[in-house]
Amino acid sequence: MARHGKNYRAKIEKVDRTKRYTSEEAVKLLKELTYVKFDETVGLDVRLGVDPRNAEQQVRGTCALPHGTGKNVRVAVFATGDKVRDAEEAGADIVGGEDLVKKVLDGFLDFDAAIATPDMMRHVGRLGKVLGPRGMMPNPKVGTVTMNVRDAVEALKAGQVEYRLDRFAIIHVPVGKMSFEEGKLLENVDSMLDAIAKAKPSAAKGTYFRSVVLSGTMTPGLKLLPPDVRVTK
Repeated sequence: MARHGKNYRAKIEKVDRTKRYTSEEAVKLLKELTYVKFDETVGLDVRLGVDPRNAEQQVRGTCALPHGTGKNVRVAVFATGDKVRDAEEAGADIVGGEDLVKKVLDGFLDFDAAIATPDMMRHVGRLGKVLGPRGMMPNPKVGTVTMNVRDAVEALKAGQVEYRLDRFAIIHVPVGKMSFEEGKLLENVDSMLDAIAKAKPSAAKGTYFRSVVLSGTMTPGLKLLPPDVRVTK
């Protein structure tokens, strides 16, 4: 069993384990719980009432966080021809064709997100076992397989975040940094929850949001009040 230090134990005393907080309360309290010197990532863990084994109940999409994630996202683009210039002008960090595919196969993974043009997918498809488990495989459903690489790169750089279910029907997603102003962090949290609400599959029955927890890298988790999650019906 993991043992927590005295700083963590002192902070956890501020958390009411029987309470479910509003987003506003949670964001305010979260900032009081931090005790480390580095800028913690703030994330949401959202457990949904869907069956991840059922293709009709998958939940996956993207959300453009109003204030970004606070992280410099390194973007790789698999493209050739004029699309190379478009990607570079949009701020892509790494751009290449078959040469970049080979480089990734050889172990290069110095990027956080990947985009590919449709014609490159016959080559990029070989990277499924490498990029798939890391959540970086280009996918047309979330806009990362596209001929409009300029807009795709700019969206990722501006704070577009991909979310998707894991095998336990939980979505783990970053929504900012602890250094964000409360108002900006709150807007990011609400934007992400709205996006997940709107992605509710028509095949999903019963309670959609089973639990929502907000936490920092080193803080205790704070349970959010279900009515605070605005489900779109």
